Amino acid sequence: MLQILIALAAGLLGFAFARNFVRRRLRFVDAIHSPVAPLLAGLAGAAATWPAAFLPFITLMTIVAFGIGTGLGTASGSRALRDSAAAPRRLIP
Repeated sequence: MLQILIALAAGLLGFAFARNFVRRRLRFVDAIHSPVAPLLAGLAGAAATWPAAFLPFITLMTIVAFGIGTGLGTASGSRALRDSAAAPRRLIP
């Protein structure tokens, strides 16, 4: 049960970190809107956390959940950037 909660938390943290990173730091990078970018981000996130699988409560499921969360967060951040750029801006008097 504890390992499932750790995997869920890792997925949510990966999602939140990736979405915020894309929205704040990568907003002017055009390559982030590529359909391959979330896949690459997810693979990079899983590869970066692969050594943590040797810890007692971190399993392969946790690494996969983190990678999926990172990929989905990247896609969500890219979509949020596209939606905010398309929305008309209005000055408030």
